[in-house]
Amino acid sequence: MEALLHYCWKHKLLPLGCLETTEGQKVEVIDPGLHNMHAGPDFFNAKVKIDGTLWVGNVEIHEHASDWYVHGHDHDAAYDNVVLHVCGDIDTVVKTHNGNTPPQLRITVPQYVSDQYQELLNTDRYPPCYKIIPRLSRLTVHSWMSALQTERLEQKTRAIAHRVRLCDGSWETGCFVTLARNYGFGVNGEAFELWAQSLPPHAMDHHRDDSFQVEAVFMGQAGLLEPESIPERYREAALTEGYFTRLRNEYLYLRHKFGMKPIDHTLWKFLRMRPQNFPYIRISQLANLYCSRRATLSELVECTTVKELNKALSTNVSPYWETHYVFGSVSDHREKRLSPTSKRLLIINTVIPVLFAYGRHKGDERLCDRAFDLLEQLQAEDNNIVRMWNECGLDVANAGDSQALIQLKKEYCDRRDCLRCRIGYEYLKKVDE
Repeated sequence: MEALLHYCWKHKLLPLGCLETTEGQKVEVIDPGLHNMHAGPDFFNAKVKIDGTLWVGNVEIHEHASDWYVHGHDHDAAYDNVVLHVCGDIDTVVKTHNGNTPPQLRITVPQYVSDQYQELLNTDRYPPCYKIIPRLSRLTVHSWMSALQTERLEQKTRAIAHRVRLCDGSWETGCFVTLARNYGFGVNGEAFELWAQSLPPHAMDHHRDDSFQVEAVFMGQAGLLEPESIPERYREAALTEGYFTRLRNEYLYLRHKFGMKPIDHTLWKFLRMRPQNFPYIRISQLANLYCSRRATLSELVECTTVKELNKALSTNVSPYWETHYVFGSVSDHREKRLSPTSKRLLIINTVIPVLFAYGRHKGDERLCDRAFDLLEQLQAEDNNIVRMWNECGLDVANAGDSQALIQLKKEYCDRRDCLRCRIGYEYLKKVDE
């Protein structure tokens, strides 16, 4: 109920006729204020006229006036500047920390808003707003998709900035950790991020020209050079064929030299996964890419087109893995290069967010603009989320659109947060035919 009161106040869906406080003072809402999604009063800098006097301050909203005391606002100085307390039920007088008694206004949620909100919450079909989507104007859809696209990049920017802080402020290392995470392509993302954070960047730089040493460290830090990490049916062959033993011996020497500690090999997932996505293959590809120096942050920021980025991210495996998917198990010869789809996903989920985040960090709007331009150049992702929205009537023209729709589902639909969604707003204000 309180969420609906917030919604009605924000969009000024207020009862018709004269609004009055409990003391009979006339109320005119000039500006409902800025909706605060964090701690503190619900709306900042609202403008309301009470008995002809203009007040500028904060507004707090509760289902019951007594919730003011339940939430401890009478002991919190942050609520001293509340100029109006809005409630669905006024069951008590409230006082602020400094002893003031803010005026109180009772509002009701229009029945059609309440009914349609319940309809959204109770509809089994997903997404619940599917009926109204074909009727939305192009302007409404375009503006909401643009906002969602930016929101998603902002969200990824915060994650990247956090990784950079964990990497002692190194954007180059933070970029590599982000790339590694997305090399997990969802299933092994967490393991790849933990693995990348375990690599000592300064020590690795000394061996970057030796691809064998790099692969040894990469595999070793992943815990994949422990004999027990190899499936038992292949273990004996792996220990006798030579390459595993050479890698392990090299890693043990470098591990002692640099004081490294590997992650637990049981973190890696193999079940129901295509062999092309096995961690062995992805780590060998990353080792190749790392040694080539093509996908460093300094190189990626110089790429201005999708074609250049595809070239920068092109990689393959070391010769051993051209005939193996697992240590000790020989397979048909394949170069095992990254597929065009994989490279596109890495551009969408790594390069573009890093460009945007780095642009924000450096105050370089050109990098931020390039991030949006690249999203428009790229083909949309093809996944269950995008197909669902497409079936509901939303056009998906490029990767910018598909990223927006992924954000819509994960941050709004999955949370049933229809009151913050512009499509939800259109649904709630519609008049039933």
